[in-house]
Amino acid sequence: MTSQDILDQLQPIFQDILDQPDLVVTRESNAQNVEDWDSLAHINLITTIEKHFKIKFALDQLQGLKNVGEMIDLIETKLAAK
Repeated sequence: MTSQDILDQLQPIFQDILDQPDLVVTRESNAQNVEDWDSLAHINLITTIEKHFKIKFALDQLQGLKNVGEMIDLIETKLAAK
C-alpha cells in the first residue's frame, strides 16, 4: 500500500470525525491548521484509524507525530510489519 493509498483512505475518516465533508487532508495537515481538530477529535481519529487499518499505535509513537504525513509513514511501517 502506498502513501497515496493511505492518504486516500484517511480522507473520509477525517471528514467524518471532524464533520467537514469538504475537508481535504494533506501530508502537511495538523491539529493547528485543521479546524475542529482538538484533543477529543484526535483520540477519535486514532481509534478509527487503528480499526480501519487493523493496527495499534504505541503512545510514544503518537506523541512524536507532527502532521498527517508522519502519521501516514507510521501507518506504512505498521502495515509492513504485519
